[in-house]
Parts: sequence; structure tokens; C-alpha cells
Amino acid sequence: MSKTTPSAIGKNVRLSRILKAGKGVIFAFDHGFEHGPNDFKGKRADPRVLMRLAVDAKFDAVMAMPGIAEATWEIWAGKVPMIVKLTGKTSLRPLKYQFLQYQVGLVEEAMVMGADAVAATIYWGAEREELMVERFVRLSAECNRFGMPMLVLSYPRGPAIKSQDDADVVRYAARASSEVGADLIKTHYTGSKESFQRVVEASTVPVMMSGGPKETRSIDFLRVVESVMEAGGAGVVVGRNVFQSRQFMPLVGALRAIVHEGFNAKRAEEKFGIKG
Repeated sequence: MSKTTPSAIGKNVRLSRILKAGKGVIFAFDHGFEHGPNDFKGKRADPRVLMRLAVDAKFDAVMAMPGIAEATWEIWAGKVPMIVKLTGKTSLRPLKYQFLQYQVGLVEEAMVMGADAVAATIYWGAEREELMVERFVRLSAECNRFGMPMLVLSYPRGPAIKSQDDADVVRYAARASSEVGADLIKTHYTGSKESFQRVVEASTVPVMMSGGPKETRSIDFLRVVESVMEAGGAGVVVGRNVFQSRQFMPLVGALRAIVHEGFNAKRAEEKFGIKG
């Protein structure tokens, strides 16, 4: 019988805080860096306001950039697991550099802060794919030292990618992410339960759906999440479809019901009184 290492134990313990019985609803809170403050309206432009909403809504975890995690620690500490995102890029960069993420934080600093995991993006198919993979390998080695799980935002991007939502492309990207050592994967929805099931089956680690652009109707987003769960997905990492909605709390409740309780979209919509 092989001996379980302290690092493997640490990863499993931390992952169990994020994924309840292997499933989770994670709040993506990296948009201020990636897209700019215009993604947030009114009082929600204040990170502390939005973090309080996320904690009160009982998300299973929050993924945030290092500075946001630091600025809001008194709100999330001891209440919700924190995933610190260690790579990023701004939309201010020249177009030719939009498909290259750079490092913005350290694994050790995230661990010292009390994070339960870290995250990094790889744009599979981008012109400088190798730089992001090499950076991931270095971060992954640090994670293995400290027993920290690594969430990979596995996104097909670049001139060679005809469609970033194509099932074969997303499936390939998920497999590549698991083969370089991801512990958890966030990736695009591929349009159907059947195609997303192929993505899940191609990976050796749990696969979660990226929340993606804001849907016009909440029920449409809930139906997608229902499809992801039926396909064997581990849940959803959601941002704009929640924080740009006036129905923040009801939507999170509905998502949790679908992911953790097996509700279908219509039943969840009705239970939480979601309109439109």
C-alpha cells in the first residue's frame, strides 16, 4: 500500500473545505483586475460590500486576487474558504498581449494569509502557451511543498482556436490541464449535457463550469448549471451572472440547490422566487 504524503493530505483537507461531497459553488471575484471596475455597479464597486454579500449568500468558496483577499480578510476569514488567484492580465494591455497571463502573487503568501487554494489561468492554444504552462509548473511545485490545491482556469484562446466553446477544444484543454497537475479545473460550457460530459470524462480531476458572460434571463443560466451537474460536473465558478443581478441572494440559493441538492432549474427558480 502506498503511503499518503503530508502534502497530499493537506490538499485533500483544503479541497474538502471548498467542494462539499465533491461539489461546489464558487464566487469568481477577479473581474476588477481582468476587466476593470466598470463591471461593478453602484455600491458593489466597493469590494467589501460584494464580499459581505458573497459570505452572507453562503458560497462554498471565493476566488479573488491577492489585494482583494487582503483588503477583505476580516469579512471572509473563518466564514468561507479563499482561493487566491496568482496570475492575471488587464484589458488595458495591447491586443497582441491579451492572451498571456503573468504572475501577480506567491503561493507562500497565499498560504500565510490563510487561503485554502490558489488559482492560475492557462490560455491553451495561445501563441505563448508555453510561458503560462512553465509558470504553472513552478507554482504547482510550490503547491506540492505546502499542500495547497491548484485551480486551473483552463481557457482555449488565440488565433489557432476557431471557437473557445467547441467541445473538442475544451475537452483537450481540460485534459491538458489535468496532465500538467491541476487539482481542480474551471472551463467553458460546451453547449449541451452530452458534450460537457465528454469534457468531464477526459479529465482526471473535478471539472467546474466557468460562469461566463451575463445571461439575459436567469432561468437560462440555471438550466446550463443543471446540465453541467447532469453531465457529472463538480459545480460552477460564477461571477457576472450573480454580482450584476439584482437577485444576488436568490440566485446563489438556486445555484446551491441545483449543485448540492439536485434541484432542476425550474424548481430552483420557483423555490427562491427568481423573476426573469
